[in-house]
Amino acid sequence: MLLHQTQILLPFAAGVAGYLLGAIPFAVIVARRHGVDILKAGSGNPGATNVRRVCGNKAGNLVFALDTFKGIVSSSWPLLVGDSFADADSILYAQLAGFAGAVIGHCFSVFLRFKGGKGVSVSVGGLCGVLPPCLAVAGTIWLAVYFLTRYVSLGSLMAGFSLPVTAAIFWGIADVRFWLCAGVALFIAITHRSNIVRLLRGGEHRFEKKKQ
Repeated sequence: MLLHQTQILLPFAAGVAGYLLGAIPFAVIVARRHGVDILKAGSGNPGATNVRRVCGNKAGNLVFALDTFKGIVSSSWPLLVGDSFADADSILYAQLAGFAGAVIGHCFSVFLRFKGGKGVSVSVGGLCGVLPPCLAVAGTIWLAVYFLTRYVSLGSLMAGFSLPVTAAIFWGIADVRFWLCAGVALFIAITHRSNIVRLLRGGEHRFEKKKQ
Protein backbone atom coordinates (compact mmCIF):
# COMPACT_ATOMS: atom_id res chain seq x y z
CA MET A 1 0.00 0.00 0.00
CA LEU A 2 2.82 2.40 0.93
CA LEU A 3 4.65 1.68 -2.33
CA HIS A 4 1.45 2.21 -4.33
CA GLN A 5 0.84 5.57 -2.65
CA THR A 6 4.44 6.57 -3.33
CA GLN A 7 4.01 5.75 -7.04
CA ILE A 8 1.29 8.39 -7.17
CA LEU A 9 2.42 10.94 -4.61
CA LEU A 10 6.10 11.15 -5.54
CA PRO A 11 5.58 12.24 -9.18
CA PHE A 12 2.81 14.62 -8.07
CA ALA A 13 5.04 16.20 -5.42
CA ALA A 14 7.92 16.42 -7.90
CA GLY A 15 5.71 18.15 -10.45
CA VAL A 16 4.46 20.72 -7.94
CA ALA A 17 7.95 21.35 -6.54
CA GLY A 18 9.33 21.63 -10.07
CA TYR A 19 6.70 24.19 -11.00
CA LEU A 20 7.34 26.37 -7.97
CA LEU A 21 11.11 26.23 -8.45
CA GLY A 22 10.83 26.84 -12.17
CA ALA A 23 8.57 29.82 -11.55
CA ILE A 24 11.28 31.78 -9.70
CA PRO A 25 12.01 34.65 -12.14
CA PHE A 26 15.79 34.91 -11.89
CA ALA A 27 15.92 37.09 -15.01
CA VAL A 28 13.72 39.69 -13.33
CA ILE A 29 15.71 39.52 -10.09
CA VAL A 30 19.14 39.82 -11.73
CA ALA A 31 18.06 42.58 -14.12
CA ARG A 32 16.50 44.53 -11.26
CA ARG A 33 19.88 44.53 -9.49
CA HIS A 34 21.19 46.29 -12.60
CA GLY A 35 18.41 48.87 -12.41
CA VAL A 36 16.47 47.35 -15.30
CA ASP A 37 12.89 46.14 -15.56
CA ILE A 38 13.53 43.29 -17.99
CA LEU A 39 9.81 42.95 -18.68
CA LYS A 40 9.94 46.40 -20.31
CA ALA A 41 13.44 46.33 -21.79
CA GLY A 42 14.67 44.75 -24.99
CA SER A 43 12.25 42.11 -26.19
CA GLY A 44 10.46 42.17 -22.83
CA ASN A 45 11.17 38.48 -22.32
CA PRO A 46 12.37 37.45 -18.84
CA GLY A 47 15.05 35.13 -20.08
CA ALA A 48 18.83 34.85 -20.18
CA THR A 49 19.18 36.00 -23.79
CA ASN A 50 17.28 39.25 -23.22
CA VAL A 51 19.16 39.91 -19.97
CA ARG A 52 22.44 39.36 -21.80
CA ARG A 53 21.39 41.75 -24.54
CA VAL A 54 20.23 44.48 -22.13
CA CYS A 55 22.45 44.06 -19.06
CA GLY A 56 25.58 42.46 -20.49
CA ASN A 57 27.20 39.05 -20.77
CA LYS A 58 27.87 38.52 -17.05
CA ALA A 59 24.26 39.16 -16.06
CA GLY A 60 22.93 37.03 -18.91
CA ASN A 61 25.27 34.15 -18.11
CA LEU A 62 24.28 34.32 -14.45
CA VAL A 63 20.60 34.06 -15.35
CA PHE A 64 21.32 31.14 -17.67
CA ALA A 65 23.22 29.35 -14.90
CA LEU A 66 20.48 29.94 -12.32
CA ASP A 67 17.69 28.85 -14.68
CA THR A 68 19.68 25.77 -15.65
CA PHE A 69 20.13 25.00 -11.96
CA LYS A 70 16.34 25.07 -11.54
CA GLY A 71 16.03 22.33 -14.12
CA ILE A 72 18.82 20.23 -12.63
CA VAL A 73 17.38 20.31 -9.12
CA SER A 74 13.80 19.70 -10.27
CA SER A 75 14.71 16.61 -12.26
CA SER A 76 17.37 15.22 -9.91
CA TRP A 77 16.07 15.40 -6.34
CA PRO A 78 13.76 12.34 -6.70
CA LEU A 79 16.95 10.27 -6.99
CA LEU A 80 17.47 10.98 -3.29
CA VAL A 81 14.42 8.84 -2.50
CA GLY A 82 15.59 5.43 -1.41
CA ASP A 83 14.63 2.15 -3.09
CA SER A 84 12.72 1.16 0.04
CA PHE A 85 10.27 4.02 -0.51
CA ALA A 86 9.87 3.97 -4.29
CA ASP A 87 10.67 1.67 -7.20
CA ALA A 88 12.78 2.68 -10.19
CA ASP A 89 9.78 3.51 -12.38
CA SER A 90 8.27 5.81 -9.74
CA ILE A 91 11.57 7.66 -9.38
CA LEU A 92 11.87 8.05 -13.17
CA TYR A 93 8.31 9.35 -13.43
CA ALA A 94 9.02 11.77 -10.58
CA GLN A 95 12.13 13.03 -12.37
CA LEU A 96 10.17 13.56 -15.58
CA ALA A 97 7.33 15.26 -13.68
CA GLY A 98 9.83 17.56 -11.96
CA PHE A 99 11.39 18.38 -15.32
CA ALA A 100 8.02 19.12 -16.93
CA GLY A 101 6.89 21.15 -13.92
CA ALA A 102 10.02 23.28 -14.01
CA VAL A 103 9.59 24.07 -17.71
CA ILE A 104 5.93 24.99 -17.24
CA GLY A 105 6.73 27.09 -14.17
CA HIS A 106 9.50 28.92 -16.01
CA CYS A 107 7.28 29.72 -18.99
CA PHE A 108 4.12 30.46 -16.99
CA SER A 109 5.36 31.77 -13.67
CA VAL A 110 2.80 32.34 -10.95
CA PHE A 111 5.06 35.18 -9.76
CA LEU A 112 4.79 36.98 -13.12
CA ARG A 113 1.06 36.58 -13.67
CA PHE A 114 1.67 33.41 -15.65
CA LYS A 115 4.18 34.95 -18.03
CA GLY A 116 7.79 33.86 -18.28
CA GLY A 117 10.80 32.85 -20.32
CA LYS A 118 10.99 30.48 -23.26
CA GLY A 119 12.08 27.37 -21.42
CA VAL A 120 15.43 26.66 -23.06
CA SER A 121 17.79 27.12 -20.13
CA VAL A 122 15.60 25.24 -17.65
CA SER A 123 15.21 22.47 -20.24
CA VAL A 124 18.99 22.19 -20.43
CA GLY A 125 19.12 21.62 -16.69
CA GLY A 126 16.24 19.17 -16.74
CA LEU A 127 17.82 17.14 -19.51
CA CYS A 128 21.09 17.10 -17.60
CA GLY A 129 19.35 15.54 -14.63
CA VAL A 130 17.24 12.89 -16.33
CA LEU A 131 18.02 12.56 -20.09
CA PRO A 132 21.76 13.15 -20.64
CA PRO A 133 21.86 11.57 -24.14
CA CYS A 134 19.21 14.03 -25.36
CA LEU A 135 21.15 16.91 -23.83
CA ALA A 136 24.39 15.84 -25.52
CA VAL A 137 22.78 15.77 -28.97
CA ALA A 138 20.74 18.94 -28.44
CA GLY A 139 23.75 20.83 -27.06
CA THR A 140 25.89 19.86 -30.04
CA ILE A 141 23.19 20.98 -32.45
CA TRP A 142 22.68 24.27 -30.60
CA LEU A 143 26.38 25.09 -30.70
CA ALA A 144 26.68 24.21 -34.39
CA VAL A 145 23.64 26.24 -35.44
CA TYR A 146 24.54 29.21 -33.25
CA PHE A 147 28.15 29.50 -34.40
CA LEU A 148 27.12 29.08 -38.04
CA THR A 149 24.22 31.56 -37.96
CA ARG A 150 24.67 33.60 -34.72
CA TYR A 151 20.93 33.14 -34.05
CA VAL A 152 20.24 31.99 -30.49
CA SER A 153 16.58 31.33 -31.27
CA LEU A 154 17.31 29.17 -34.31
CA GLY A 155 19.80 27.12 -32.31
CA SER A 156 17.22 26.65 -29.56
CA LEU A 157 14.54 25.56 -32.02
CA MET A 158 16.78 23.06 -33.79
CA ALA A 159 18.01 21.69 -30.46
CA GLY A 160 14.40 21.35 -29.29
CA PHE A 161 13.36 19.49 -32.44
CA SER A 162 16.21 17.01 -31.89
CA LEU A 163 14.90 15.92 -28.48
CA PRO A 164 12.10 13.53 -29.54
CA VAL A 165 14.28 12.16 -32.34
CA THR A 166 17.06 11.28 -29.89
CA ALA A 167 14.56 9.87 -27.38
CA ALA A 168 12.99 7.69 -30.09
CA ILE A 169 16.41 6.30 -31.01
CA PHE A 170 17.35 5.48 -27.42
CA TRP A 171 14.03 4.37 -25.93
CA GLY A 172 11.44 4.13 -28.72
CA ILE A 173 8.28 6.12 -29.33
CA ALA A 174 6.24 4.10 -26.82
CA ASP A 175 8.41 5.26 -23.93
CA VAL A 176 7.24 8.12 -21.70
CA ARG A 177 10.60 9.84 -22.25
CA PHE A 178 9.85 10.21 -25.95
CA TRP A 179 6.53 11.88 -25.26
CA LEU A 180 8.04 14.21 -22.68
CA CYS A 181 10.72 15.25 -25.19
CA ALA A 182 8.06 15.76 -27.85
CA GLY A 183 6.13 17.95 -25.44
CA VAL A 184 9.21 19.99 -24.57
CA ALA A 185 10.01 20.45 -28.29
CA LEU A 186 6.45 21.65 -28.92
CA PHE A 187 6.65 23.94 -25.89
CA ILE A 188 9.89 25.50 -27.15
CA ALA A 189 8.36 26.03 -30.59
CA ILE A 190 5.29 27.71 -29.10
CA THR A 191 7.29 30.02 -26.84
CA HIS A 192 9.52 30.93 -29.81
CA ARG A 193 6.66 31.65 -32.21
CA SER A 194 7.51 35.36 -32.45
CA ASN A 195 11.13 34.43 -33.14
CA ILE A 196 10.00 32.09 -35.91
CA VAL A 197 8.08 34.94 -37.54
CA ARG A 198 11.11 37.24 -37.32
CA LEU A 199 13.39 34.52 -38.70
CA LEU A 200 11.11 34.05 -41.69
CA ARG A 201 10.96 37.81 -42.25
CA GLY A 202 14.71 38.28 -41.77
CA GLY A 203 14.27 40.52 -38.75
CA GLU A 204 15.56 38.29 -35.95
CA HIS A 205 18.32 39.66 -33.74
CA ARG A 206 21.73 38.18 -34.49
CA PHE A 207 24.63 38.12 -32.01
CA GLU A 208 27.49 39.45 -34.10
CA LYS A 209 31.11 38.64 -33.35
CA LYS A 210 32.89 41.53 -31.67
CA LYS A 211 35.45 43.22 -33.85
CA GLN A 212 38.97 43.36 -32.55
